[in-house]
Amino acid sequence: MNLPNKLTVIRILLVPIMVIIPFLGIQGDFLNIPIYFWIMNIIFVIASITDKLDGYLARSRNQVTNFGKFLDPIADKILVLSAMLILVEEGNIPAWIPIIVLTREFTVSAYRLIAVEQGGKVIPASNWGKLKTVTQMLAIFLAFININKTNIFFAFLNNGLVGTELIINILTSIMLVISVIATVFSGWDYIKGGKDLLKDM
Repeated sequence: MNLPNKLTVIRILLVPIMVIIPFLGIQGDFLNIPIYFWIMNIIFVIASITDKLDGYLARSRNQVTNFGKFLDPIADKILVLSAMLILVEEGNIPAWIPIIVLTREFTVSAYRLIAVEQGGKVIPASNWGKLKTVTQMLAIFLAFININKTNIFFAFLNNGLVGTELIINILTSIMLVISVIATVFSGWDYIKGGKDLLKDM
């Protein structure tokens, strides 16, 4: 197994570690944020870095493999959705956000399967897809350090937040809104780009 694929596997293995952190009973806080939140966020950041690094290494070293093409997008989805579900359980983001993300991913995956069956037509990733990835990562990072435990959207208007707390809350809300918009539009781009795949309906 080459290095890029090892990094992809490591990214997947980091997910269950991140998931079990809240159950370890870690006490204390730093900057009013629970320490276990910091630990999960660090794990998420490391995993996100491997996402960029494995792709760069695979291309620069000419080590692109079918295994990597298959596993890399799956690892990304597992990481993002796992982090979002943790944040939902902790009350940091509303549940409908990962529901939208999950719906988009199932739709895109279905289109890709149909494309393979019909001769391997490639539906290129759009700029919306790239924006989705970047804003999702930033939103999740910010949500882990957002100490406001209620609904993020518009919570800063009535929770009396000030200073740094207010700034983080607003930035988290903005990144989440942009990521949701990008998720919807990137999914629509796939549907529009693959509309010929369903012409026999």
